[in-house]
Amino acid sequence: MSYQQPGYGYSTPPPSNSPYPQQQPYGAPPVQPPYGQPPPQGYQQPYGQPPPPQGYGQGPQGYQQPPYGQPPPQQYSPQGQYGAPPPQGQYGAPPPQQYPPQQYGSPAPPVGGYGAPPPQQYPPQQYTQPTPPSLGYGPMFAPQGYMPDADADLLRKAMKGFGTDEKTLIRVLADKDPIQINAIRTAYHNRHKRHLLNDVQGETSGWFEEGLCALIRGPLQQDVVLLRQGTEGPGTKEKVLNDVLLGRSNADMRAIKEAFQNTYRTSLEHVIKGELSMKTERHFLMVLAANRNEESAPVVPQQIDQDVMDIYRATEGKVGTDELLVCSILSQRSDRQIGAIAHTYKQKFTRDLETVIKKEFSGHMELALLQQLRTGTDRAMRDALLLEDAMAGMGTEDRLLVNRVVRMHWDRNHMMQVKGAYQHRFHKSVTHRIRGETSGDYERLMCACFGE
Repeated sequence: MSYQQPGYGYSTPPPSNSPYPQQQPYGAPPVQPPYGQPPPQGYQQPYGQPPPPQGYGQGPQGYQQPPYGQPPPQQYSPQGQYGAPPPQGQYGAPPPQQYPPQQYGSPAPPVGGYGAPPPQQYPPQQYTQPTPPSLGYGPMFAPQGYMPDADADLLRKAMKGFGTDEKTLIRVLADKDPIQINAIRTAYHNRHKRHLLNDVQGETSGWFEEGLCALIRGPLQQDVVLLRQGTEGPGTKEKVLNDVLLGRSNADMRAIKEAFQNTYRTSLEHVIKGELSMKTERHFLMVLAANRNEESAPVVPQQIDQDVMDIYRATEGKVGTDELLVCSILSQRSDRQIGAIAHTYKQKFTRDLETVIKKEFSGHMELALLQQLRTGTDRAMRDALLLEDAMAGMGTEDRLLVNRVVRMHWDRNHMMQVKGAYQHRFHKSVTHRIRGETSGDYERLMCACFGE
């Protein structure tokens, strides 16, 4: 499977002798053509859509700047660049948009241009559509075209009486989406007056049981359970917190906090304050605030350049490191904006932002910032690296492996991209790697979650 790293097309502005038309200064009257004469070349309607800022996005030969406020066209190089999604259908491409993006723009220009206000030089007010919750984090509707009664009966038959039919449990549960899983749980309880989760816990054991329970709970309730497991007992399981909380949309984060509050009768913020300390605590409170820019927000070159310079001055450009400034930027920008920041940073300073973070940070904060950065630059490669992290070295971190595999399997399009990313990075299939680290029903369940 071919793999190409994406990239944004931002660069520094051209010199003043640029052949491109220069913009009218703000407040200056628009240049109007003589009455009855056609407008000169380069003339722009003074009211309506603001013109593109000159000098940004000067890419390779033939590059065309997109309309102002719109995302840049996807640029690719043989070496690969982080920061933008690759072409549809290849590894790293985002799944098809399920919700129509919000359309942006200014009102239509009035009839006649005389006396109209001059074009704006800074981005006009942008209206962004909130990113909808992921499947399983919003309202649960009845799945269309799926009748859960038969599967509920199969599950009961597999656990009823002497012995357990583990293969049936795997076959029924490993290929369902969150809406179907919710329907199966409900049908099982209605038809058999029993709780599916309790029956599975009574009939299975080990990491096979953990995997089945993660599937049965669904993504939201499993996140809540993981947060409790990651913060109770001695020490804090930082990797579990990273997996559940980092890179989430505002809608998903609000759903997680609400479900945690309803389940344990305490706020997630209160628990995090008790488990983390100092700057790492403040970093995660920024994350929990759920005030990231939505993915529909435009990638504005001026703002990207400002963030790049702020990160440089907070890290390489000074003695010491302003950790919280970097945390704030990566916690509040959208994934698309983080991808553009990473690409522009490398253009300006010829160093990967990931390398800078590894040099300037350490411990839990380093891992958290790298996970936020990789979510914006290449989410599929991020998850491929997380899978390898759970299996690398002496022994396997089975709890991390189970939860990472199950989390990735909820989104089938993304799961296929993760498989391609793993193959590209480690030159072997992820299921082959999993088989070498697991065995028995545990192995079969993990491979089934990856579609094997």
